[in-house]
Amino acid sequence: MEVIYAAFLALMSPDVLLVILLSSIFGLFVGAIPGLTATMAVALLVPVTFFMPPLPAIAAIVSVSAMAIFAGDIPSALLRIPGTPSSAAYTDAAYRLTMRGKGELVLGACVVTSAVGGLVGAIFLMFFAPAVARFALNISSYEYFWLVCLGLTSAAFIAPGSTLKGMISLLLGLLVAMIGLFPVTGQPRFAFGSTALYGGVGLVATLIGMFAIAEILRFALSRDPLPPMATTKIGNIFKGLMPELWRSRRNLASGIVVGTVTGPLPGAGADIAAWISYALARKTTRNREEFDKGSLEGIVAAGGANNASVSTSYVPATVLGIPGDSMTAIVIGVLFMKGLTPGPQIFENQPTLIYGIFLSFILANLLMIPLGYTAIKLSRYLLDVPRSYLMPVILLFCVVGAFAMDNTLVAIVTMLVFGVVGWFMEENGFPIAPALLGIVLGRMLEETFLTSMIKAQGDFLQLFSRPIAGTIGVITILIWLSPLIMMVVKRVRRRGAVA
Repeated sequence: MEVIYAAFLALMSPDVLLVILLSSIFGLFVGAIPGLTATMAVALLVPVTFFMPPLPAIAAIVSVSAMAIFAGDIPSALLRIPGTPSSAAYTDAAYRLTMRGKGELVLGACVVTSAVGGLVGAIFLMFFAPAVARFALNISSYEYFWLVCLGLTSAAFIAPGSTLKGMISLLLGLLVAMIGLFPVTGQPRFAFGSTALYGGVGLVATLIGMFAIAEILRFALSRDPLPPMATTKIGNIFKGLMPELWRSRRNLASGIVVGTVTGPLPGAGADIAAWISYALARKTTRNREEFDKGSLEGIVAAGGANNASVSTSYVPATVLGIPGDSMTAIVIGVLFMKGLTPGPQIFENQPTLIYGIFLSFILANLLMIPLGYTAIKLSRYLLDVPRSYLMPVILLFCVVGAFAMDNTLVAIVTMLVFGVVGWFMEENGFPIAPALLGIVLGRMLEETFLTSMIKAQGDFLQLFSRPIAGTIGVITILIWLSPLIMMVVKRVRRRGAVA
């Protein structure tokens, strides 16, 4: 407790508090602009941290990442364009509710669930970081393979409408994930002679294209009048919110659990946590038809998962020196830049710093409600701007955002191509979410399967040889077989009823 108290005093220093406040405002601004991601916000902040001591430098990154993840929900609800990849899972649901006059409720739920999820994740981070890090260290490629399969399975649950079209969308995403170098031999695949594609298709450019550019194309080609949203004002976002959150308390709890568990897994991140949480909410809802039309259940679940995952992703980064996602990779670089080596010894050598970082998560998520409320109130001015003026500005930010991630024109071309693909898919009833999930997880699926088969010398049953891997594998296969099992059960019941 003495160490935590010392860390609290260090964090309460006026200069550190000022850094956290300014970083939070910056994170809200970047996250709310479509095309600019939380990772980009963190990357833009790194040069500024050169001139800071370690604690305010990492606290600034913590604040930016937490605020940017939440702020991505604002354009999702108002413009149907996710500000960050983690908002993509529930963009359609948030936008549908906004179009039905429930924009205030949606945005209020986003800010509160993000703050609650982040706080729970931060507390978990403080008290369970060493144990979770040791557990994550024991996860092999077998477990990762089944976890990826489980994540891809959720695509069948998050895709409303035709299951066949959902599967086609998922396969398209997996096909796109194959672009680049083959993991074993290094042979280029589907790169069309472009060395810029050897590393695969950029996720950010793809995401911007399939959502933002597709929306711009839809507006440019549509002759429909402006939607009612364009004249709607944002009032009290907390009015009637608590009863709705209480009704969705199970979804919020499950989302926080998923985000907390997913965060420490390398390569997962807030976007995967959001997809899985939204899929679970849709699977467990009592009214599937109402859920697909736009429901707060999925938004609450995914919103809580987002920031819980951001908090717990610092477990492997600080304790093992293994980045859980791109943002924590930047954090590790900043620690090395400050002469600090992430690892188990950091708890002994720099206990005040490490607990100061953990406490900064709590402070950032507490600040999220008043600052988020202010950001939402200011966002209402977006609604007063005619779409004919707003869309070109968004297009400009999209081009800048796509180019800034890779500094190549290929990223802009990728964005435009997938914009056309996304527009075509939606015009013909193909859901975009499974395709994005396939792109995100496809590479990891291939790499973990090949690694596992090399270790097992081609014996597929070895994927079930470890207790954790075997359990996840059996659960995944049962989920795959669940439609067949349900069909058999229904037939047996019908025959029993006839008899």
